[in-house]
Amino acid sequence: MPLTLVIGNKNYSSWSMRPWVLLKQKGIPFTERLLKFHSAEWSEHIARLSPTRLVPVLWDGEPGAPDALAVWDTLAIAEYLADRFPGHGIWPADTRARARARSVACEMHAGFRNLRSTMPMNIRNQHPGKGLTAETARDIARVEQVWAECRSACGTGGPFLFGEFCAADAMFAPVVMRFATYHPPLGAVTQAYCRAVAQASGVAAWIADAKQETEFVAEDEPYASAPGH
Repeated sequence: MPLTLVIGNKNYSSWSMRPWVLLKQKGIPFTERLLKFHSAEWSEHIARLSPTRLVPVLWDGEPGAPDALAVWDTLAIAEYLADRFPGHGIWPADTRARARARSVACEMHAGFRNLRSTMPMNIRNQHPGKGLTAETARDIARVEQVWAECRSACGTGGPFLFGEFCAADAMFAPVVMRFATYHPPLGAVTQAYCRAVAQASGVAAWIADAKQETEFVAEDEPYASAPGH
């Protein structure tokens, strides 16, 4: 059955970004269903398209149809794709590398709350130096440690955390976007990895779309005034 991914604004929705770039990067065909935050379309369709009224949601089959399957939560989507497309390298093939990849993906999923809070994803804008609290700096240090360890232990086959692009890279892609917006001090390994992720075809396509958006979502814009104010 065909796949449909329900997402929010590309400039802001870090959770939507993760499965979208994973699908694109792995060459898995899907249809995008974009519901802009606070829009009439969101209000009209979100209850039918998302069991939690949150995005992203992956539908296998016609969205909302009785025989279609809805998979929500970014990690659940990644695991479903790994089951549905076992030859596409959603996770590393090596057992130990796959365990590490899942561990760091889960850490990203559940942690780094200060980084998320003080540096919300905002691809089209630049806010250098903003949001760098002591707590956020500790989160960034841990991100750098994770990336360096993965690259050293498992990254010899390519420029990504485990060589080839996988779900772990998709989980950290919004962090790369944050670093490009807020420009915190970063080490050389981190900078090289950020360049590789930003240049990946799926990520580059998301960035291009995000920069075309014009909507202003106040809760995601702590460092800017609404247009016209």
